[in-house]
Amino acid sequence: MQLLRGLWKILVGVKDALVLLFMLIFFGGLYALLSATPKPATATSGALVLDLRGTLVEQPAQPGTIDTLTGGNPASREYRLRDIVRALDGAARNPSIKAVVLDLDRFAGGGQATLAAAAKAIDGVRAANKPVLAYATGYTDDSYQLAAHASEVWVDPFGAVLLTGPGGSRLYYKGLLDRIGVQTKVYRVGQFKSAVEPYTRTDQSPEARAANQALVDSLWGTWQADVQRARPRAQLATYIADPEQALAKAGGDIAKAALGAGLVDKVGDRVEFGRRIAQIAGEAGDREAGAFKAIPLEGWLAANPENASGQIGVVTIAGEIVDGEAAPGRAGGDTIAKLILNELARNRIKALVVRVDSPGGSVTGSERIREAILEAKRKKLPVVVSMGTYAASGGYWVSTPGDFIFAEPATVTGSIGVFGLLPNFAGTLSKVGLSVDGVKTTPLSGEPDLLRGTSPEFDRLMQAGIDDIYRRFTGLVAQSRNLPVARVDEIGQGRVWSGSTAVGLRLVDKTGGLSDAIAEAARRAKIDPAKARPLYIERAPSLISQFLAGLVQSEEQADAPRDAYSRIARLPEQQMLRAFHDLKAMAEGPAIQVRCLECPIAVTPAPRARGGLMEALLMKLGLERLAL
Repeated sequence: MQLLRGLWKILVGVKDALVLLFMLIFFGGLYALLSATPKPATATSGALVLDLRGTLVEQPAQPGTIDTLTGGNPASREYRLRDIVRALDGAARNPSIKAVVLDLDRFAGGGQATLAAAAKAIDGVRAANKPVLAYATGYTDDSYQLAAHASEVWVDPFGAVLLTGPGGSRLYYKGLLDRIGVQTKVYRVGQFKSAVEPYTRTDQSPEARAANQALVDSLWGTWQADVQRARPRAQLATYIADPEQALAKAGGDIAKAALGAGLVDKVGDRVEFGRRIAQIAGEAGDREAGAFKAIPLEGWLAANPENASGQIGVVTIAGEIVDGEAAPGRAGGDTIAKLILNELARNRIKALVVRVDSPGGSVTGSERIREAILEAKRKKLPVVVSMGTYAASGGYWVSTPGDFIFAEPATVTGSIGVFGLLPNFAGTLSKVGLSVDGVKTTPLSGEPDLLRGTSPEFDRLMQAGIDDIYRRFTGLVAQSRNLPVARVDEIGQGRVWSGSTAVGLRLVDKTGGLSDAIAEAARRAKIDPAKARPLYIERAPSLISQFLAGLVQSEEQADAPRDAYSRIARLPEQQMLRAFHDLKAMAEGPAIQVRCLECPIAVTPAPRARGGLMEALLMKLGLERLAL
């Protein structure tokens, strides 16, 4: 009888799975059918429009099936840096594109080094004598870093330019943990490995304060230098130091204050902005006021697919490094290693460029990737590393095989240190009247015991493991960078450096971007850099993931803030999201990590999708009132 019940449960489970699959296919097809309404033809000439309604990243994360269907996906839209740069480079060369429009009204930002790479591509458009026009209701640091490189910067009459610089507060959990009876056992190497301090202190240590201040000062100096070079006439330093004075001179009009300081060129609404573009790119016929001949980014990318052949292999290591397999947006050790090894087996590439944009994570995941990169060196292929916004801790670990390392001036790198963190809930259980007891056969039985605390034997074993990994880490760096181990230990200790500082420390060879790394790899492979073409080593997205990505991209993010005040008002929400991100990373991550939690990663509260596929279908059918 039990066998029959079990068989029946299996059959019911199979039936439920098939029903779910059928519903997914049915509603997906229905949505595609309803979405296939006639659209006006995309202009073949005019202005290339980069309407960025999300974040700029090295590698977009893959949307989840269930989250997309239910509207619970917390991720905002992400734009791949490579696509933006490719579109801008194409605009510079294509005579049909008369101008480039940067619509930054809903731009959610990106890493400073990532933005610098996009800004360099904007400079290339201007060098081709084509105008670049930027528009936003409100500019903050990230959006203005891009806008500053435009030939014309517009702001809405009700808009503002609010520049705050990097830095700010973070939560320290020690007091809360003490209140609920949770003790935290810390294992670490490196006096600057301050990632664990929120769990052991109520404030930052003097060492952490000094290191963090030096980092943000370097990043802010790089940002200001970049913006000032792009807009030499802007009174940037004065505006940042005393924005109230600029506001007073403009009679309290903050948009005109930015105009008076030379931060923007025009104050006008969208209709005026559209008419200005129409003067350059042509009018769009008899449509609404301010319409112009527009070439959307998505249309241009679809019409100009990426070259799928090349002799310089480029593999991307983006996001947190984890063990095993992982979808894009996280760096799975096995996933990336297999990509590299499979490509090497094909014997198609002559050199390997490793693009790193990761704050680290798993030690074993990082080592799995490093070993795969070493296989390229065993095949006598040159290996060049290109660092993006982050290449710290595990991100630096995977960079050590490089024959030559490039970093952006604003890259966050280093963090050569190791830590582990384990909670102890004995105090919490005691507060609610619970106790713990048991038996052991060895000193390590039941360890790590999170209910009554780890044993001294386990603590010594963990610390020995941390010390051993740190010795391996510093040894790898010393060997690859030709530095004494004592010197690596001196500049290691978990401290984080900017890319420009790292050059002086010999952790990095030169400042430069991905194109510089590809050219260097070509030179080392004895290929003419002018003829070098990249071959991106990545897994092709499945049909279902492409379909889900299209759904996410098609969602209208109606609650995305446009003005600078609303964006700054979201900072408390960002702090809370960062706190949850930290706690989740520590709870779910491996006991021993090479992770840079000091890296100032922005966790942006994304606009909520309007309800996923189900609500989108209801709206298509005109049943919006039934949508949740």
